[in-house]
Amino acid sequence: MTQGKLIILSAPSGSGKTSIVRYLMKQFDNLRFSVSATNRPMRAGETDGVDYHFLSTGDFKQKIQENKFVEWEEVYNGRFYGTLITAVDDVISEGGHVVFDVDVVGGLNIKKAYGNQAIAIFIKPPSLEALADRLRKRESDSPEDIADRLEKAEWEMGFAGKFDHIIVNDRLQEARDECLHLVENFINQ
Repeated sequence: MTQGKLIILSAPSGSGKTSIVRYLMKQFDNLRFSVSATNRPMRAGETDGVDYHFLSTGDFKQKIQENKFVEWEEVYNGRFYGTLITAVDDVISEGGHVVFDVDVVGGLNIKKAYGNQAIAIFIKPPSLEALADRLRKRESDSPEDIADRLEKAEWEMGFAGKFDHIIVNDRLQEARDECLHLVENFINQ
């Protein structure tokens, strides 16, 4: 049995990476979503263990001390996100492929840890103005949170060149198709 591969999608919040990940999940039978852990509150419609592993801040910090994460990051002040090692290794050891929807620093850390077994794709919004529009339209964040996300997005876009590929998500279906093509080629190498 061949060892599975890792598909990493990273982007500023609101760039469309989650929509693209969901599309990829429908295209491959052996692609598994890496459910990240976080200490942020659960949003309406989210399910523990499906959207995220929702942990208390204390539990999250304990797992950091125990080296249970392949990567973790304090993405926003007091808000932690991470990828549990066991979740990744269980899938790839069985020949399945893992897709990640992670922040930019986390994505680069996963790529560093797994090397050529992983492909890192940066999903870029067409502009910061377009990103601001998307964040406002989703109506899930306060104006202060949107301002924080935009400030962070500008910083995150500086990392795009460190990824294997950059996809500009101006038209969602075109971005989905481009990502699908990259992933198909990578898996079939």
